[in-house]
Amino acid sequence: MSIITLTSDFGNLDYRVAAVKGKILSLNPEVDIVDITHDIQAFNLIQTSYIVRNAYKYFPKGAIHILSVDSFFHKSRKNILYKSDGSYFLAADNGLLSLIFFDIKPEAIYEITLNSRFDDVVDFTSTDVFVPAAVHLANGGLPEVIGRKIDSVKQLLFPKPVYNENERMIIGEVTYIDNFGNIISNINKEFFESAGKGYENFTIKFRNLSLSRIFSSHTEVVSDWERETEYHGQSAAIFNDSQLLELTIYKGSKKNGAKSLFGLNVGENIYIEFF
Repeated sequence: MSIITLTSDFGNLDYRVAAVKGKILSLNPEVDIVDITHDIQAFNLIQTSYIVRNAYKYFPKGAIHILSVDSFFHKSRKNILYKSDGSYFLAADNGLLSLIFFDIKPEAIYEITLNSRFDDVVDFTSTDVFVPAAVHLANGGLPEVIGRKIDSVKQLLFPKPVYNENERMIIGEVTYIDNFGNIISNINKEFFESAGKGYENFTIKFRNLSLSRIFSSHTEVVSDWERETEYHGQSAAIFNDSQLLELTIYKGSKKNGAKSLFGLNVGENIYIEFF
């Protein structure tokens, strides 16, 4: 059975998600539809890239991923079919795909030409362009039938941390805040270890707070499991399952997690000073 996943900034109140699913099922009722999320902040490509990049790899190769974020149709903007890492991704040519695959070269890129005739009307990109293209692939169709090969897509630069050698300091920033209020930075473990060679200690600084240890997981924060409840609310830094530096509150939530207690927002800096 073919898998089509859906990611959007539509939310779940309006008709749009149901319309997309209905159109898929009307074309192929055997397709397995999986929601990744529909709670992306409106037009937020950085947030989308983090979620999709960390979700798609758990799906079987050949899965088809519809990315309906900042996807409103305009004749001057292409819609893209992107084959990468053994799967297909459909999105507007808005830079999103370059953020998801900033370190992976695509196997092929196609401009979707399915609805490119002068008299074609596209009212809703997801149902009128993405769904027919996705179902075509799910049915075993070739990408060349619905698109023409192109060499590149719009490029956006994912914010990268920098290392100031004179100050012995990494300067990174907050790129994502998850449902538990955890603050995810763009500082990965490999970059941290490379910059910190030769130094024994470090301090993570943000706002007027600091931490001096990085755990390998949330549960490592607890050193005595018979007294686990006493660790609730403890602040910590970890390298999460994406190997990115994360500021967290143990057993925190949206209301009392790192976001609310530390007061950090997306785009704010996080510093790591070595000594």
